[in-house]
Amino acid sequence: MQLGLIGKANVGKSTFFNAATDLAAETGNYPFTTIKPNVGIGYVRQKCICTEFEIKDNPIHSMCLDGIRFIPVRIVDVAGLVPGAHLGKGLGNKFLDEARQVDALIHVVDASGSTDKEGKSAVPGTFNPLEDIDFVEEEFDLWLLSVIKRDWTKSGEGASSEQILLKRLSGLGIKIHVIDESLIVHNLKNKKLSAWTEEEILSFTKTLRHKSKPLVIAANKADIPTSEPNIQAMKEKYEHVIPCTSEGESLLRNAKRHGILNYLPGDSSFKPNENVNLSERQQRALELVSNFITKYGSTGVQETINLVCFEILQKIVVYPVEDEIELKDKNGNVLPEAFLVDKGTNAKTFAAMVHKDLEKGFLFAIDVRTKKRIGADHVLSNNDIIKVVSTLSRS
Repeated sequence: MQLGLIGKANVGKSTFFNAATDLAAETGNYPFTTIKPNVGIGYVRQKCICTEFEIKDNPIHSMCLDGIRFIPVRIVDVAGLVPGAHLGKGLGNKFLDEARQVDALIHVVDASGSTDKEGKSAVPGTFNPLEDIDFVEEEFDLWLLSVIKRDWTKSGEGASSEQILLKRLSGLGIKIHVIDESLIVHNLKNKKLSAWTEEEILSFTKTLRHKSKPLVIAANKADIPTSEPNIQAMKEKYEHVIPCTSEGESLLRNAKRHGILNYLPGDSSFKPNENVNLSERQQRALELVSNFITKYGSTGVQETINLVCFEILQKIVVYPVEDEIELKDKNGNVLPEAFLVDKGTNAKTFAAMVHKDLEKGFLFAIDVRTKKRIGADHVLSNNDIIKVVSTLSRS
């Protein structure tokens, strides 16, 4: 799963990115690191099933901290947007390349209204962040429109609209069922592309973007007083808005790394460690973050990632094991892996995710909790623990 952070300059997008991808730095031998300067590993969090079975696990590709499983996802810090980005202005072309393959977008907005359209700093409350949301969404829509309309007059007459559009959008990770659903919304499924009006093309593009690159708003700098009415206005207009203080999250993670606090990303509280003497400045900073968490429930960074994963993208977590009694793999690792899969995934499809050979020789799977056999078409549920039985072993 890959998430893209978008937004204009100076809204705290990079601070959000650094806070969200900081957890890997805490473990010296963890295999995931920053892939490129603007691509890192963030995590979704969920209560680990090790607590249910009262066992000590040792994950391979995820982490379990205090009974909370942190499962890695890629996060791309997309180049900052400026007006005209879809025409190549600013880092527009770089933006296009980085946004192509993301599954969803997190739009980091300066909720305090302290940056203009170009990202220059101003007095909080000077600008309207709702205008930023409109501007960024419009730039994204216009970019997607330019991709869709490329060689529009040369659209093939023999192929269906779905097939023509799928070929045109093949580099954007947009699946054919999403194209089909968007065509149906606008009654365009049986209409030749050459007969579409400009209005129909734009309407289709906006629907396609909503469905293929769903967007959540991270209302950053929400700890600044001028942000409160803006956040309320955002929530009235948009479905998914999370108040955030990415600076506050960075402060907590940094304090934890230095042994000052006991804190897990996404927690509703934190606790200073014993025998730690905090300066007045540190106490004040932590007090401000604590007040924010009391008001909103968290710093918002982890909550945003979890919202995208579990509510927007409709993912569930499934644990594969090879030993259904001791919940181990062949190397003796307990609950070694936690897979993020689409809700509705069946047992055989999941087998392919674990290893292609398991799918090829699939016989059945075992639900570890019930010890019952389940067939290829059995739909998995969140927190299922599954053993796949196959004629071909996992190499």
